[in-house]
Amino acid sequence: MNPLPITCLLHLLLLLAVTDAFSLLPKKATVQIYNDLGSGTDLTVHCKSKDDDLGEQPLGYRNYFEFRFRPSIFQNTLFYCSFQWNGITHWFDIYVEQRDKPFCRECVWDIRPDGPCLTNYDLCLPWNS
Repeated sequence: MNPLPITCLLHLLLLLAVTDAFSLLPKKATVQIYNDLGSGTDLTVHCKSKDDDLGEQPLGYRNYFEFRFRPSIFQNTLFYCSFQWNGITHWFDIYVEQRDKPFCRECVWDIRPDGPCLTNYDLCLPWNS
C-alpha cells in the first residue's frame, strides 16, 4: 500500500485547518480606544473579559490602547472597561459580540466625557449605569 496519497491528504487538511481563510474559527476582532477627553486630561483604561485581564493602560490625550482577540464561536464574547479621569470613574461594555460583530471587525472608540463613541460608525452610546 502506498502511503503517499494519505500523507498528501493529511498535509492538505492540516494546511486548510491553520489557514485563516478556511478556518472554522471566527476572524480576529480589533478594539482601539482613544482618549478624546480634551487636551491635558489623562485617561486610565482597564479592560477585562471573563477570561482575560488586559491591565491598566494610561492614555494621554489622543493616544490609544489596542487589543485583538478571536470572538467566541458561541457568540458570547464580552469585554468591559473602566475609564478613570479627574476622580471620575465610568464603566462600558466595549465589545459585545451580538452588538458589535455584525458590523465591527475593527471597533474604534473615542472616549468622551458624556460617553464612548464608535467613531467608524458615528455612533455614541451612554455609560453603563
